[in-house]
Amino acid sequence: MDKRTGFIGGGNMAEAIIKGLVAGGVPAGELTVSEPSEPRRKLLAERYGVKAINDNKALIQMSDTIVLAVKPQVAGQVLGAIGTGFVDKLFISIMAGVKSAAIEGILGSGARVVRVMPNTPALVLSGASALSRGDNATEDDLTLARRIFDLIGTTCVVDEKLLDAVTGVSGSGPAYVLTFIEALSDAGVKHGLTREVATQLATQTVYGTAKLLLETHEHPAVLKSNVASPGGTTIAAMHSLDQDGFRAATINAVDVCVAKSKELGQK
Repeated sequence: MDKRTGFIGGGNMAEAIIKGLVAGGVPAGELTVSEPSEPRRKLLAERYGVKAINDNKALIQMSDTIVLAVKPQVAGQVLGAIGTGFVDKLFISIMAGVKSAAIEGILGSGARVVRVMPNTPALVLSGASALSRGDNATEDDLTLARRIFDLIGTTCVVDEKLLDAVTGVSGSGPAYVLTFIEALSDAGVKHGLTREVATQLATQTVYGTAKLLLETHEHPAVLKSNVASPGGTTIAAMHSLDQDGFRAATINAVDVCVAKSKELGQK
């Protein structure tokens, strides 16, 4: 990466990207964070060796690529205070629901924007990120953004209209998976396992199953059938899950999440 990268906002996701960049060989001296919290600035500076300031305008001036890592609810306020005329800069937004056109409208004509929806496993360099480019961003801009996010997991490119769906599936997906792990652990405790053992078994089962699926490239239904023997325990459990609306509840949750993402994008 031969460009200076800055981060407006120094939260968990910004930290994950910084961690990935540094692990990927990007010199810490090429990274700057603008963050209002003094303790957070100190932590990022000490942990990664990056420069941490509290001045968004100064950060933009010293950076070629700027990652917008603030909450979508404050996007208008933060971007509005920055100014316009940044056609020589690339802005990468990880703000859920905030459309490229809205960012371009605030930053001014010609602003180059790539939107990305990452997720929290990026903190352990195992994230899933989807990218789309705005009207003014080039293929080179998209390639650069993808190189950054490839350092913290896997990436794919989608049309911007599909980023709300990405939010519902992978953006918020870790919360669904963690709730499932917690419930599976609770079930183990109910039947006599210690919390430590139940959580270890549930967590490794989810991790191992996901790894198996990724490496075999099989359809989930095929691997599920390999576990569900005729007349056995697993198929009985699957019947119970279907009776209780497990699939429908999951799809309904994604529906609600996508609708909320669209709502945020309209504000």
